[in-house]
Amino acid sequence: MQKKIVIIGASGAIGRAFVDLYSKIDTVEDIFSFSKTQIGFSSSKVKSFPIDIEDEVSIKSAAEVIGNQKIDIVIVATGILHNKDFGPEKSIKDLDSDNFLKVLKINTVGPAIIGKYFLPLLTKDQKSVVAFLSARVGSISENKLGGWYSYRASKTALNQVIKNFSIEVSRTNPNAVILGLQPGTVESNLSEPFKKNVAREKLFTPEYSAEMLAKVILDSTQGNSGDLLSWDGETINP
Repeated sequence: MQKKIVIIGASGAIGRAFVDLYSKIDTVEDIFSFSKTQIGFSSSKVKSFPIDIEDEVSIKSAAEVIGNQKIDIVIVATGILHNKDFGPEKSIKDLDSDNFLKVLKINTVGPAIIGKYFLPLLTKDQKSVVAFLSARVGSISENKLGGWYSYRASKTALNQVIKNFSIEVSRTNPNAVILGLQPGTVESNLSEPFKKNVAREKLFTPEYSAEMLAKVILDSTQGNSGDLLSWDGETINP
């Protein structure tokens, strides 16, 4: 059966890599690409639309683009760690309420509202997957270094939202799998200021990360729903 796929955050490094990857798969019929910054794709399978994940009206309008079509895979590849105005906090003195709220809105609230409008679009007669890019640093049990307060907190909260989605959706759509995905450290704008501290063999290209995560999505089962899975399929503890 031909699949319909939604990629939200398609202008980012990993989002774009997902679009390119799925556009080359014969069983994929349509790719609905959403991003704040509009970009073009060469494949006729790809249909591009605007979205602002900080604006619920925009998210609702994006979902309405799908109409009555049923979706097999939704990938939410959005996120923020830093921008031109701030970076991740190294200590308590770096905490700033406006910056903290900005990170929470993009990393937690936006994906939650995406779930509100896009989860009902999933097909019900076979396996479907909604996957949110999350982070290992959102694991409380693995936090040994501290710092990065807002990013860690936003990803921990996102992982809880994912767990909640998995519980609620299982009652109405037992074939749906809701996942958090840890893409590894990927060469992108997000990792740019920090990649010098990462061993070369542990710094992935967006294409490699997307390929590995697509395999995790393909291999996932209902038993994985609600989990945070690494790029290599490892389950990351909360």
